[in-house]
Amino acid sequence: MIKSTPTSARSKINIKEGDILEVYLNGDEIVLRKVKTERPRIRLGNKLSLGDIEEAIERGEGNS
Repeated sequence: MIKSTPTSARSKINIKEGDILEVYLNGDEIVLRKVKTERPRIRLGNKLSLGDIEEAIERGEGNS
C-alpha cells in the first residue's frame, strides 16, 4: 500500500499537500494527474438550504 507519492513525482508535476489528483489506469500503468480546477468548498458553520446543497452537487458534477 502506498501512503504517499514519491518526492520526485510530486516535484515533477508540482503537487503539494491538499492538491486534488486524478488517478486512472492506462493499460498496466497507474496515471496520476493534478486536477487544474478547484472544487467548490462549503464552509462549516453556515446554514445551508436544500437548494444550496443541490447547487453544490451540480457544480461538482459539472452540470452548472
